[in-house]
Amino acid sequence: MSYKHGVYVSEIPTAIVPPVRSDAALPVVIGSAPVNLSLDGKGKVNEPVLCYSYQEAVQALGYSANWKDYTLCEFIYSQFALYAVGPVVLINVLDPVTHKSSVPTESVTLNADGEAILKNKGVLLSSVVIKTDATTNKLNTDYVLSFNNEEECVISRIPTGTITEGATLTVEYDYLDPSAVASTDIVGGVDIATGKKKGLELINEIFPRFRLIPGQIVAPGWSDDPVVAAVMTAKASNINEHFKAIAITDIPTDEVTLYTDVAAWKNTNNYMDKLQVVCWPKLKLGDKTFHMSTHVAGVICKTDADNEDIPYMSPSNKSFQANSVVLDSGEEVWLGPDQAAYLNGQGVVTGLNFIGGWKCWGNRTGVYPSVTDPKDAFIPLRRMFNWIGNTLVQTFWQKVDYPINKRLIETIVDSANIWLNGLSARQFILGGRVEFLQEENPTTDLMDGIVKFHVYITPPTPAREIDFLLEYDPAYLQTLFA
Repeated sequence: MSYKHGVYVSEIPTAIVPPVRSDAALPVVIGSAPVNLSLDGKGKVNEPVLCYSYQEAVQALGYSANWKDYTLCEFIYSQFALYAVGPVVLINVLDPVTHKSSVPTESVTLNADGEAILKNKGVLLSSVVIKTDATTNKLNTDYVLSFNNEEECVISRIPTGTITEGATLTVEYDYLDPSAVASTDIVGGVDIATGKKKGLELINEIFPRFRLIPGQIVAPGWSDDPVVAAVMTAKASNINEHFKAIAITDIPTDEVTLYTDVAAWKNTNNYMDKLQVVCWPKLKLGDKTFHMSTHVAGVICKTDADNEDIPYMSPSNKSFQANSVVLDSGEEVWLGPDQAAYLNGQGVVTGLNFIGGWKCWGNRTGVYPSVTDPKDAFIPLRRMFNWIGNTLVQTFWQKVDYPINKRLIETIVDSANIWLNGLSARQFILGGRVEFLQEENPTTDLMDGIVKFHVYITPPTPAREIDFLLEYDPAYLQTLFA
């Protein structure tokens, strides 16, 4: 209305924009899971699953002690049982429709308890058909199906049904074949017919689905494949065309058994990216063997959680939940500080038992030593640059398409500087500032709707070497005469 009479109130946008929270360490883990043991018996296939607890992960994807075949279970156990950190995004690529085998006929006889066990594990309960002679028996009327602690399918006779005691049954069923999962399933892609993403391609769905930015990409059991590692690293560098993460990768310990051979394998197979953390060898806790990438991801999450979820501190010299370092064969590897330092100097993270128990040992990304730029060569600096960049994108996305005027420029500069000053005051960075520079904003860019802000930041480098100089001072001999 053009005519007003009275007192009115209106609002203008706040000149300072608070930063959006960005979870720097969120692990995205790709692998295979025993979906037949999930709550619905089907699980999730090529669909990101956000889990905040062990129970959620097991219900969604199942759990098996057979980590060699079901690689996601290793990470589920380590992350929730050993490091007690969450959340985690799990992507299972094992598809029961294609990664399966069929048993057309298996004969089993009920024992004295009215039970029989099928010989193959990974049974898909929905596929089971049971016959007595030529009669097809009915589920939940004549029998029930369940899994025992050994993950075997148990057929239990219902006394009120038609199956007699001690009967011999003819069973047909399908069961999971995890050996059919290949590196191509991990790499994934886009289905031409349906347009659906698979494998590592699903990383671009995580932020739209959950409003969480991937911080780490992990694929235990698969990241020692150079093709998989290359794709992991490529995805980490360009998530939704706006965000960055790191890829935690392994060097194969069946192929590389001597620490002196690690650098050559790393270089030959191009595990040399600034967004890549390279690990060797494996870790063991009790009778359980883990890929080191699994534990490094857990240490990173735990370290961030202890520091307000800000990734300024290195995972190096933080405790592993392990009691030995081993090769694929189970043979223990004993590295001294000098040998571990050699690996670190080649851009490899390892495990060291020297002072204070087993520790994650190494600050360098895979790009070192060929690149020595601190923002790329140190793990915590690289992660801080990722995190600050990701946070700036999220925070100022709301200002996209605003008119380019003084108010917009001052709002962005002032808001970002207040945030960086807060990080500096709490010693998460040594200093930082944002400037709008005329030489970086030519007239043609401004006319075309492009503005650039220069961000200066200095995260603290890890104290990888502390030196003490010892000197004999004869002047103190005078204390003998005091």
